[in-house]
Amino acid sequence: MSILLPTISTSFIVISGILVAFGWYAVAKRQIEKHMKIMKWAAICATIFFITYVSRTAFVGNTHFGGPDSLKPIYQTFLIFHITLATVGGVMGLITLRYAYKNEIAKHRKIGPWTSIIWFITAITGATVYTLLYLIYPGGETAGVLDVIFGR
Repeated sequence: MSILLPTISTSFIVISGILVAFGWYAVAKRQIEKHMKIMKWAAICATIFFITYVSRTAFVGNTHFGGPDSLKPIYQTFLIFHITLATVGGVMGLITLRYAYKNEIAKHRKIGPWTSIIWFITAITGATVYTLLYLIYPGGETAGVLDVIFGR
């Protein structure tokens, strides 16, 4: 099984999370232009992640957990947590970016820190899923996303 696409997609989500951290630091230092540039790149990396992930899911499928059956329920719970955070973080990211581009700075400042925190957790849990699926345990078969999530 090739881990090229999962490695690429995970790399982009991790890079996105790192860039969000740098962007947050820049805005805390009142470096607004730098913040804007960094956050644009964070959004681009998140978009590349999303396109890569969805393409792989559509054309190849998702990978079943290859670890011991005793850990499978824990992994599946963790995976659902990650997917939920990624979905919420993605939507919040779009809203946060919209506020920034519409120059609705008060709203942007209110939602931005929460979006960043959720995105950091999403990047960390995404890297953890990757590590469990491709580095610690040999990946299982590929299947449709619902089969993988619910263990069918």
